Amino acid sequence: MSACIDKVAGKLTGPVTKWIVLVGAIVLVGIMAPLNGKLIDVQNNEASSWLPGSAESTKVVEELTGTVDPNDIPTLVVYHRASGLTDADLAAMDADAQEIAEIKGVTDEGAFSPNQAKALAATGAKIPPLLSEDGKVAFIAFTFNFGKNGWQDIPDAAKDVRKLSKIDGVDVHLAGFGGQASDASEAFEGIDTNLIFATLLVVIIILLFTYRSPILWLLPIISAGFSYMISGGVVYLLAKYADLTVNGQSQSILGILVIGAGTDYALLLIARYREELRNHEDRHEAMAFALHRAAPAILASAATVVIGMLCLVFADLNSTAGLGPVLAVGVGVTYLIMVTLLPALLVIVGRWIFWPKRPTFGSEEPTGSGLWARVGARIKPRPRMVWGITTAILVIACLGLFKLDPSGFSTEETYTKKFDSIQGQALLVDHGLSDTSNTVQIVADTDKVADVASSLSGIKGLGDPTEVQDIGKGRSYFEATVNADISSTKAFDLVEDTRDAVHDVDGAGALVGGGSAFYLDTKIASERDNKVIIPIVLVVVFLILVLLLRALVAPLILMATVVLSFGAALGISTLLFTEVFTRLGVFESNEGFAHVDPGFPLFTFVFLVALGIDYNIFLMTRVREETANVGTRAGSLIALSSTGGVITSAGLVLAATFLVLGSLPLVFLAQLGVAVALGVLLDTMIVRSVLVTALNLDLGGKIWWPSKLDRDPVVTAPEETPATV
Repeated sequence: MSACIDKVAGKLTGPVTKWIVLVGAIVLVGIMAPLNGKLIDVQNNEASSWLPGSAESTKVVEELTGTVDPNDIPTLVVYHRASGLTDADLAAMDADAQEIAEIKGVTDEGAFSPNQAKALAATGAKIPPLLSEDGKVAFIAFTFNFGKNGWQDIPDAAKDVRKLSKIDGVDVHLAGFGGQASDASEAFEGIDTNLIFATLLVVIIILLFTYRSPILWLLPIISAGFSYMISGGVVYLLAKYADLTVNGQSQSILGILVIGAGTDYALLLIARYREELRNHEDRHEAMAFALHRAAPAILASAATVVIGMLCLVFADLNSTAGLGPVLAVGVGVTYLIMVTLLPALLVIVGRWIFWPKRPTFGSEEPTGSGLWARVGARIKPRPRMVWGITTAILVIACLGLFKLDPSGFSTEETYTKKFDSIQGQALLVDHGLSDTSNTVQIVADTDKVADVASSLSGIKGLGDPTEVQDIGKGRSYFEATVNADISSTKAFDLVEDTRDAVHDVDGAGALVGGGSAFYLDTKIASERDNKVIIPIVLVVVFLILVLLLRALVAPLILMATVVLSFGAALGISTLLFTEVFTRLGVFESNEGFAHVDPGFPLFTFVFLVALGIDYNIFLMTRVREETANVGTRAGSLIALSSTGGVITSAGLVLAATFLVLGSLPLVFLAQLGVAVALGVLLDTMIVRSVLVTALNLDLGGKIWWPSKLDRDPVVTAPEETPATV
């Protein structure tokens, strides 16, 4: 592998081929950048499309195809006057309802105001009240349908509704599915630009401090930008033509991961290149040697992340299964760019790019007397005590996991700011009104549907069944309003009670779907994915380490440290969410930080294991390299002092990029960003530098069992220690 990389590197960094690489990359970006810009057009942010076909709510959707349009978006306009709505207010709502019915996208059923609903109820129709008993809150109900373009068209339609629904002295909010979709669209607005620019700015600041050069940072940033444009274009093609599920969350994480991982790889390569420039007068030759030494470790790192992400394809949730290939594409493209375009750019511009500290030929290389060399010297006398204390501290940090509540978020808890739909929903709940857009949809055999409807009579919190409709093939369906927030625990309990009741009707073949049922099935699928995918990732990453290090003990140690780091990061993060963010009011809306999404542990685990193991790979490949010359214990100290600076910088970059996720008004992404950033910092600052090094010093050559590496007497370490990767 090294010989192959060395041969390719020589060709890609030659005086002529460097220009060919640059031109080829520019042409490729010219093709892919426009496709990257269209990525938002192929997003699928409908929760119902994320579920597997085996989910009960998905089966209901399939049975109701042709009867209930899956593109219907039930929407409410909520009106509130603290002193009570007047007759004039209700008359104005009648007028608003007529105007809303004329808005493009509103179905032919039109819009229903409280007065209209009252009139219909007087005729015997089953219409839930649209005016609260205290007279302070009322709403207009209607349905949008834009076909498959609902996600793109709902923001403009929502603006039209808000523009005309105004009454002096009355608070008006857009709620229901339509309001939530509009707010979600606002939450992800500018995700393809604002988030990327914010991430790049953070990385630029860190690179300026790392390189202490006003210009060197440009090349990693340019390369990362190329990586993002190309990978986004590839993902767009896969989403459009290969049915890959892409949503707003996966697009945001793609940008963060590409820039963070790309900068990490750039830091490692440039560190090697700077060293080789001191040993070789020809910069093309220096780059060939740098690639020969650095590219295998970067390849192993990228391959680990790619394979770890691809493990997500075993998920039941389509959104999670789709995230794996999206991120795998991003990391794969980033690796290729960082070992082709970045080297080409570096040799094109020459040594001056390192100004003001140019690494001239024959100049002295910094010695291993820096911070990490001193850390190694402190660990060396008592390594067993060091790893014992470090492990104990990390185990204590894991105790925070007892406060982790993966029950999911209610609508109010989903965002870090109080969106319009959240305020509308809160008014409905506070004044005893049911959100008519949230129902259970029940399908059963026609000859048993009456018995099924009767079985629901004892379920408190469920509205009266609607009229039964025949959907053909001996099947019928009806609905009942869920008197709870669509994604709350109370709604889930109601769905489970409903399912228990209808399933007990023998021979009915009853199925329960609807909005809350979708969220409940999503939670069930997430819990299943946690149990299945986490062990798969552990096994796959362990096998990669075995092949890379050609040992069994070292991979087991590394896996144990990364899992411990994951537990500590999750424990500390949980305490931050529940005791700091929630209590101190860090965000405008902090309710959601008391809970986490059911998929949060899986996402955090995959990122921390795949990314956290990277730094151990960088460290341990250097330890193995040095062990052949000086033995495991001395080699571990050399590796620590050599890789310490660059890996610390890489960890800071990756942690900072994930923290940028907190700029999006979504609790899930804010929590994910904090947990991954904290875990990465633990890996770089404590696990890799202290825990793993102490274990290496304590066990010595035993870590390479069953290989014969370092089975002979330990070689005495040289007096001077190399200092770079």
